[in-house]
Amino acid sequence: MKIKILDLYIIRKFLGTFLFSIALIVAIAVVFDISEKVDDFIERHAPLKTIIFDYYLNFIPYFANLFSPLFVFISVIFFTSKMAGQTEIIAILNSGISFNRFLRPYIIAATVIAIASFYLNNWVIPHANKGRLAFENIYIKNPYVYSNRNIHRQLKPGQYLYFESYDNKANTGFLFSIENFENGQMKSKLMADRITWNPGSKTWTLENYTIRYIDGMHEQLIRGIRKDTTLAINPDEFNRRLNFIETMDFGELNSYIKEEKLRGSETIPFYEVEKYRRTSYPFATFILTIIGVSISSKKVRGGIGLQLGAGILLSFTYIMFMQVSTTFATNGNLPALIAVWIPNIFYAFIAIYMLRKAPK
Repeated sequence: MKIKILDLYIIRKFLGTFLFSIALIVAIAVVFDISEKVDDFIERHAPLKTIIFDYYLNFIPYFANLFSPLFVFISVIFFTSKMAGQTEIIAILNSGISFNRFLRPYIIAATVIAIASFYLNNWVIPHANKGRLAFENIYIKNPYVYSNRNIHRQLKPGQYLYFESYDNKANTGFLFSIENFENGQMKSKLMADRITWNPGSKTWTLENYTIRYIDGMHEQLIRGIRKDTTLAINPDEFNRRLNFIETMDFGELNSYIKEEKLRGSETIPFYEVEKYRRTSYPFATFILTIIGVSISSKKVRGGIGLQLGAGILLSFTYIMFMQVSTTFATNGNLPALIAVWIPNIFYAFIAIYMLRKAPK
């Protein structure tokens, strides 16, 4: 068997099994999703055309790409175990081809999948998520309620905003203040009992407000009952769920994170987890491919069942590890970059160990 033919043979089997497994599992996922949400569709009178074209046509690429490392792992174990069971791998290695050379077409196919996944993650899926999330917000989920308290924002260098609470249904903030600083010294402070957004004029209405101006040892107080003004803050910031960042492409997400860091947002870890996850998941394709080949390249009694079961168990522990580690980033003090990449680093060592133990 020529090496070029061997490469094409394995790549074709890899990609073919991968695409078939995606199609099969996505079809099952769609059936379960429909059965779970059909009551919502009926209750909220979702049009059939909207369900198909706005939701499921956008749900399918999102779901397929989200679990692509898992599909890669299962695919590699499935077709490699069959090759081992039919003694194809023994024949390949006995012909003088090293195990590392045998692994090359797997890495080529994994590279194709990883590049496609990276592109989908950062440019295609965010666009598809706009339709999917918009549909969910209208027909599936209950209206969003902003529940954060003691909200702090930096609107620009030297200007700081505060709400004790905010009602996103009425677009109204309570116990509001803005402080302006120059060279570390407070120059003015605006306080109001209530602040309400006016969509027609794009202004904010202050109620029971006080403005305090400070100039050295001199202070001036201005009080009023009602005042319309413009502020560098938009009510849309309080009307969206955290998963809205899934609608941003690579450039938009990076720009948004920079802006939110300047503003002192408390939700930055969620945004950074999303950013780093878009890279770590495609990279996991290589790690899980190597582990999959190492597990399944040896012929075992009883067929592929044991190997496939072990592979599925290992892949689910990877997903669980990822969820646990990212929780430490969003709810703890672990940097998002480390939290997202810890599972890959840990499983990379497993891949190296299993590669050394693989039959040569």
